[in-house]
Amino acid sequence: METQIYLLVGIVMFVAGLFIAFSRKNAIMVLVGIELMLNASNLNFLAFSHLYDSLSGQIFSIFVIIIAAAEIAVGLAIIVKLYQYFKNTNIDMFQTLHS
Repeated sequence: METQIYLLVGIVMFVAGLFIAFSRKNAIMVLVGIELMLNASNLNFLAFSHLYDSLSGQIFSIFVIIIAAAEIAVGLAIIVKLYQYFKNTNIDMFQTLHS
């Protein structure tokens, strides 16, 4: 029963992150939604790791945390440079970069 609660919380977190990432126009909020989805997957990895008494889920979760930190650092640097150019963090403004 205890693992089911963790999985349910992970599913709710993932759906909330998915909604934030797809519904917001602000680039920083999109990154927050992606980060929430990665944390939800970490929670599910840890729940299954606890269920099967294995360390593989915990080790994989550490790798996901490292990748998420790198992703947020690079993404935030790109957003800062785009803000300096456009003076806006709206994703629709970035479509002019196609040409």
